[in-house]
Amino acid sequence: MTSHVDTFARDRLPPPELQPEFLFELPSLQFPPLVNCAVELLDRRVLAGDGDRVCVRAPGGLCWTYRDLLGHANRIANVLVHELGVVPGNRVLLRGPNSPMLAACWFAVMKAGAIAVATMPLLRAKELGQILDKGCVTHALCAHALRGELDEAVATRPSVGQVVSFGDPSGGGLEAAMARQPGEFDAVATASDDTCILAFTSGTTGQPKATMHFHRDVIAACRCWPPHVLRPQPDDVFIGSPPLAFTFGLGGLLLFPMSVGASTVLLEQASPPRLLDAIGEFGATILFTAPTSYRAMAEGVRERRLGAPMGGPLVKCVSAGEVLQAATRALWKDATGIEIIDGIGATEMFHIFISADAEHARPGATGTVVPGYRARVVDEEGREVPVGTVGRLAVKGPTGCRYLDDSRQRNYVGDGWNYTGDAYSMDADGYFHYQSRLDDMIVSAGYNIGAPEVEDALMQHPAVAECAVIGVPDEERGQIVKAFVVPRPGRGVGELLVRELQDFVKRTIAPYKYPRAVEFRDSLPRTETGKLQRFRLREGKP
Repeated sequence: MTSHVDTFARDRLPPPELQPEFLFELPSLQFPPLVNCAVELLDRRVLAGDGDRVCVRAPGGLCWTYRDLLGHANRIANVLVHELGVVPGNRVLLRGPNSPMLAACWFAVMKAGAIAVATMPLLRAKELGQILDKGCVTHALCAHALRGELDEAVATRPSVGQVVSFGDPSGGGLEAAMARQPGEFDAVATASDDTCILAFTSGTTGQPKATMHFHRDVIAACRCWPPHVLRPQPDDVFIGSPPLAFTFGLGGLLLFPMSVGASTVLLEQASPPRLLDAIGEFGATILFTAPTSYRAMAEGVRERRLGAPMGGPLVKCVSAGEVLQAATRALWKDATGIEIIDGIGATEMFHIFISADAEHARPGATGTVVPGYRARVVDEEGREVPVGTVGRLAVKGPTGCRYLDDSRQRNYVGDGWNYTGDAYSMDADGYFHYQSRLDDMIVSAGYNIGAPEVEDALMQHPAVAECAVIGVPDEERGQIVKAFVVPRPGRGVGELLVRELQDFVKRTIAPYKYPRAVEFRDSLPRTETGKLQRFRLREGKP
């Protein structure tokens, strides 16, 4: 059963034997054959009498109720279907900073039975082109201010139909089209296992992988971690820094608050200073951000007394995206009186699957398995290891890895389990303790950065003969990108070339991926067959 007229996604699912085992053991995870996640999260909220409750807010006084968001989403869905020719199963790229309009576009795509391909605002034309190609994107909705890079990527891809801007001051954009459409739209009766999201993750190769999530996955994520760990209330006000293009941000700043009728604040810029201002301005009670931001905001939040124990609005704070160090947890609690809720999730799993609430948090531990999931630590053969032994983290639940037409599916899934690429140990009380990444992924300030992608950008510079990139520990960002560069003969080295290389990378790929440290070398360590030995660089060996 499927609603998809365009069967691109269903035709490219991994074969059943390469998919993980999916568990639906909780009563709340029993799904009917037909489920549209937009109807569950938005339409039903309005039908239940919550239409006048505040749903989405943004700086500048913008405030939408649930009924407002539904009306905007319906009009955009009408534009997609009746003016752009979108049919169920088409892929619609979404590009923009966090905003109410981006949220409305996401729900419109869901209601139209299409597949949302959300992208981070910082991506350049090269990276956008990879996503357009991999997902065979058919349409795009883009913030007017971010059209440049997308237009460059689309110019050589005639398969992309139409690109429509929102926030277009010329009057020829999405808002003008919405004004021509009614505020009612009958959502497509999608199958619970129709793909509705392609969430991209770069992995370690620099070639993006598209993770495929169903309508039922979106609802399952709302029914596992939030009610059992976060336990939000309808009067809560969510706020945070992760982009909606990240599943961490999509869940934490849009889906989870709406699942209980709460409200969310969407900030186009969410730097630590801006977050501090907005927490006080909007009376935010639940904060989602990375450990880097918690460290940067600790002193400011203390001075402003924003924690509820000190008379402020903040009640709960959630950390994910990188390792939460015990020192950061202690620093934040001292500044606010609030114990951070830690968790590990993955784009492949959609959201958090190991976590602990504030009452049961333990310094140095990520937490315990979220209800609805199972997790264990295993050796290379998939055998469970003794308590306290470091091994590979394996997890399964109602969500799991489905890469779009990608041979790397075999690396992530085995014997029904999802192997996240993390090294963990588990103690006698069932708490999981993070050790390291098993691959070459660099996690810096909550961003996943593939070393080969940075190397590829550096190699395009005429001064670079060879290079290698690794992640090195950093107190503020968890890790930073460090590049080892062998310059071409005759090219002088020094701080001027360092800055030149850094600026070049920023222009070539997303700026946050640039090497914050550069070391020049005469050669790089390699095996006899020419394979780069990154471990020697990590160990500081020549």
